[in-house]
Amino acid sequence: MTNFVRLHEVGPRDGLQNEPGVISVERKVALIDMLSRSGLRDIEVGSFVSPKWVPQMADTDQVLAQITPAKAVRYAVLLPNMRGWTLFQAARRADMTTEIAVFISASEGFSQNNLNCSIAASVQQLGPVIAAAQEENVAVRGYVSCVAECPFDGPTSPQQVVDAVGLLREVAPMPISLGDTIGTGTPDRIAVMLEAVLGAVPAAELAGHFHDTGGQALANIEVSLDLGLRAFDSAVGGLGGCPYAPGAPGNVATEAVLALLDRLGFETGVDHDVIAQAAELAKGMR
Repeated sequence: MTNFVRLHEVGPRDGLQNEPGVISVERKVALIDMLSRSGLRDIEVGSFVSPKWVPQMADTDQVLAQITPAKAVRYAVLLPNMRGWTLFQAARRADMTTEIAVFISASEGFSQNNLNCSIAASVQQLGPVIAAAQEENVAVRGYVSCVAECPFDGPTSPQQVVDAVGLLREVAPMPISLGDTIGTGTPDRIAVMLEAVLGAVPAAELAGHFHDTGGQALANIEVSLDLGLRAFDSAVGGLGGCPYAPGAPGNVATEAVLALLDRLGFETGVDHDVIAQAAELAKGMR
C-alpha cells in the first residue's frame, strides 16, 4: 500500500467561510498563493453559494481571478446547484486546473437545515451540475457530511453513510470526502463507519474530513490510515467550521496533520516550513 498521503487544503473555503470579520480578497489571495508554493496538490479556494447565507464567500470570483496558479495544483470550488455552476463557468480560467466539489448530508436533519431539502432531493439537484462538469472535463469531488453525528438528529449510523455515498456515486463515480462535521467522532466509531463504507467503495476513492472539536481528529486520521485511506482534508492554522453546524469551531490543522504523518513515516511532498508560515498568516485572519 502506498506510503504517500494526499492532503486537500480546505482552509481558504471551509476554514474562512465561518469567520465573522471581513477578510479582503487580497488577504485570501496571499494565503492561497503561499499554499500554492508549499507542495500541496489540492486547494479549495471558495464556493459559489448564496452570499446571503455565506457572505464570506461572496468574492470567490475575484479570488479566482487574482490567484497566481501553480501548475501542479488543482483549485477547487464548492457548488450547490446550477446557479453556482453558471457563476463558476464565468470565473474559470484557462491557465488554472480546477475542480468542483458537491455536497450532501448523511442525515436528513442536516440536509433540511443546510439545504432546505431531503437527501434524495439534494442529490437530484446536483445531477445537472455533475453532468455539466463531466461535459467540460472538470473533475468532481463529493462531500458527505455528518458521518458520525448530526447536530439535529444525533448519531449517524454507518448504513446512513453508506447509503449517502452510494447516492452520490450513482450519479458519477467520484471520490468522496467523509466529514465528521461537528467533530464528535471517536476512533472506534470512525473505524466502524469506515469499515461499512469500504465494503462499497475502495479506500483509494475516499478521504477523511475531521473537525477537531472533540480533540479526536488526529486519532481519527490514524485509524483511517490503518484502514487504508491515503487522503485527508485539513485547514491551515486550524481555521473554520461549518456555519450550519453549531459547536463545530475548527477543522484539523494542516500543520498538525503533517507532523502526525511525518511521525508515522508517511510522505506528502509538502514543505512544513511554508505551511508554518501560512498558518501564521491564517491565524491573523481570525
